Amino acid sequence: MSLHVIVGAGRVGATTAELLADQGERVRLITRHGSGPEHPAIERVAADATDAGRLSDLTESAAALYNCASPLYHRWLTDWPPLASALLTAAERSGAVLATASNLHGYGPVDTTITPQTPLAATHPKLRIRAEMWRDALAAQRAGRLRATEVRASDYLEANSIFSFVLKVPLLAGKRAWVPAELDLPHSWTSTVDVASTLVTVARDERAWGTAWLVPSNPPLTIRELAGRFTRVAGAPEPKLSTVPYPVLWTGGLFSPLLRELRTTRYQFTRPFVIDSSHTERSFGLAPVDLDVALASVAKQT
Repeated sequence: MSLHVIVGAGRVGATTAELLADQGERVRLITRHGSGPEHPAIERVAADATDAGRLSDLTESAAALYNCASPLYHRWLTDWPPLASALLTAAERSGAVLATASNLHGYGPVDTTITPQTPLAATHPKLRIRAEMWRDALAAQRAGRLRATEVRASDYLEANSIFSFVLKVPLLAGKRAWVPAELDLPHSWTSTVDVASTLVTVARDERAWGTAWLVPSNPPLTIRELAGRFTRVAGAPEPKLSTVPYPVLWTGGLFSPLLRELRTTRYQFTRPFVIDSSHTERSFGLAPVDLDVALASVAKQT
């Protein structure tokens, strides 16, 4: 039984904690208020993870340190730098493998399928910061200071995505969903279950260290296709979808931080946005959870 320390108890952090606990590992879950799932093997700790000294103490003797934090998007430029610095310090001092749950923002706009060879080419500060975090971790590993790995997911099915924010509730209620995106472009969708399983896998396997991995994801679907699949699985009425015109979205951003930030990532929904996770799947024998199973779980969430 090893100690695994997780920072963040959002959907990915909680799922990772439960997965490790169910495997018989000892889990220490760190959040600002000590929140997280209840489990005999999960120790919930209230702490400020940006305090490098405190985080280092909590990570002492741990096998792995998981970055599952999820600052509010409009606070990334403020909240990520001190947290990323503290995580690097704690991993270096403790010897724990630093395993980070990340996303595709660091690639910036792309015109082809995202693969392991796709460069991190984002130029917008909000997008570039995730790329810079990985470059800092990789530089520290190459300098022999720590061991690091990262997994990158597309939009989640279960939380913190356009699907959970604007599609799920109206579709289940049989109402029209107003979507701030094109409806008929292929898009990759990732289950947080697969994020957690990939994160735990790469943290344990030294072949994964020093590399970023695309999380196993099902074949891409358009928003219209995903909505139809979801309503069939959930037993809900046929989906009714409309696109929110960009001028309306822009105006809404004057009053809503969330809508304002959607301007930055709008490119992901105005062109095909697809990942090829086959290299991860072949390397570790992983496969994405069945899409209908994942959607059924989403439908049951309160």
